[in-house]
Amino acid sequence: MRLSSLADYAVVILTAAARHPAGDRLSATLLAGETGVPLPTTQKLMGRLAASGLLTSARGTGGGFLLAHAPAAISLGQIVEAVEGPIAMTTCVDETRHDCALEGACSVRPHWSAVNEAIRAALGGVSLATLAGTGPARTTMTRTTEAATPAVPIVAGAIA
Repeated sequence: MRLSSLADYAVVILTAAARHPAGDRLSATLLAGETGVPLPTTQKLMGRLAASGLLTSARGTGGGFLLAHAPAAISLGQIVEAVEGPIAMTTCVDETRHDCALEGACSVRPHWSAVNEAIRAALGGVSLATLAGTGPARTTMTRTTEAATPAVPIVAGAIA
């Protein structure tokens, strides 16, 4: 699984915002300059992030954007879903879509929701504070199954 460029840029923009003092009103121009993300892309993403409730906006003199929550309360999963929509590895888990030729005989389809939930949980376990370097340096999540699967660390900063 690979994040889209827009999701990656959203993470970069929000980590830059999280490094500012709480309450600072930030502009798209400021964050584009700090991150190197092109201004039109930054403006588009800040609109999406505000629409999803991760940023709040204030108009007028002294206006700008603020994080809607503390960085520790915003997860990587929330950022990805704000830009890309619900996290799903396959489209067959969407009950409204029927575009898979194997759908009628697929024995794996009932289990994809468990995979999707595991990915959501992993992304949900990494906070914006961690990504911004203002929280714990590392978040490690482990998962065990009957097959004794080894733990797979999720390391902050692994998003590129």
